[in-house]
Amino acid sequence: MTARRSTPTALTLALALSAVLLLAAAPAPARAAPKAETVAHGLVNPWSLAFLPDGRMLVTERPGRLRVVAADGRLSAPVAGLPPVVAGGQGGLLDVVLDPDWRQNQRVWWSYVEADAADGSRNGTALARGRLDPDSQPPRLSEVQVVYRQQPKLGGALHYGGRIVFDRQGRLFLTLGERFSAKDQAPKLDNALGKIVRLDTEGRAPADNPLTGRSGARPEIWSWGHRNPQGAALHPRTGELWTTEHGPQGGDELNLTRGGRFFGWPEVTWGRNYVTGTRIGEGGERADVEPPLLWWGPTSIAPSGMAFLSSERYPGWQGSLFIGALRAQALVRITLDERQRPVAQERLLQDLGERIRDVRQGPDGWLYLLTDSPDGRILRLRP
Repeated sequence: MTARRSTPTALTLALALSAVLLLAAAPAPARAAPKAETVAHGLVNPWSLAFLPDGRMLVTERPGRLRVVAADGRLSAPVAGLPPVVAGGQGGLLDVVLDPDWRQNQRVWWSYVEADAADGSRNGTALARGRLDPDSQPPRLSEVQVVYRQQPKLGGALHYGGRIVFDRQGRLFLTLGERFSAKDQAPKLDNALGKIVRLDTEGRAPADNPLTGRSGARPEIWSWGHRNPQGAALHPRTGELWTTEHGPQGGDELNLTRGGRFFGWPEVTWGRNYVTGTRIGEGGERADVEPPLLWWGPTSIAPSGMAFLSSERYPGWQGSLFIGALRAQALVRITLDERQRPVAQERLLQDLGERIRDVRQGPDGWLYLLTDSPDGRILRLRP
C-alpha cells in the first residue's frame, strides 16, 4: 500500500501550508481575459456533458432529465427510458459518458441517485448503461441495465460523488461520496461509502484491482478515505486517474488517485469544521495517508468537474488542468511542470458570477463548461 514517510515536523507542516497558499495566490500571467460564449441555455442544474461524434451533446439535468443538445443549442425533449431518479439536495441525475466503443454499440453510461427498493427513505449512487437512439422522437434509451449500486444505502441527500471515467483498459472508475452522515465508514473496506471503485463493463471487480483477495475488503474498491469526489479525469500522458474532492472548510483537494491508497478522510485532512473552526482528525499529514497534490485553504472553492487540455486552441495553455469551482464561482487553471506537479494556478471567468459544475474538452479542441443554476448554460471558452 502507501509507502511510509517520516513523521512531519511542525516546520515541514508550516512550509507545506505556505507552499499551498503561495500556489493559491500565484498571479495570473498578463493576457487578454478569455471569453465565455453561450452555446445553450435553459437547462435546470446541468451536471455533466458528453459529446456525440456528430457534434451534438448529451447533458444531464440534476432533477432527472437527459437532453440531446444540437450544435445550434436547441434542446431535445427529455430522453425516454431512464430509471427513476431520486432528486433532492445534492442528489439526482449526475454524470454521463459515452462508451469507448460507442460507434459499435451506441451505449452510454450514467450515474444517478437510486432509492432503496425496500425502504424509499434510503438511497445511494448507482451506475447504469443503455443503448441510446438520439434521433428518435423523443430520444430514447433501450436495453437499460443497472450494473452497480453503492452499498449500504442511507437516508439524506448529500455527498454522492458520481463521476465516471474509463481507463485505457476499458475498465471504469466511479467516485462515491461518504454520504456525510457516515464519514466514519470512509476508511473501512467492507462498504462502498467514501470510495472510488474500479469495475468492468458488467459491474464486476477486475482481477487486477488492488484489494482482490483481501479478507474483509470489497474487491471493487480502488481507493478509500474520500469525502465527496465530484471531479475525475485521466491524465492524457500517463493514463493515471486524477480527482477533485470536496473537503470541509479549507480542505478541498486535488489528488493523484492511485490504487490501493488511503486518502485520509476523516482521520487526516487540512480542513476544519465549518461551524466551529476546530480541527478534524489528526491534522493534514500522516505516514499511511496519500497526500493531495494540492489543497485549497483557508477557504474552500468546492471543486467539481475537471479536464486536461491537450489541444492547441489556447496559446500557452496546452497541458494545463482546468477545474470547475462551485463556491468560488470560477474556472481554475492549474499549470503543471515537467513532472506533472502543480506549480501555479489562476482563476478565470469570475466576472460571470456562475457556479461552474463541469469542464470538458470538445472534439473541436475548445473547452466547454456547464453552469449550475436553474437556468444553466453550456459555455464555450474562447481565448
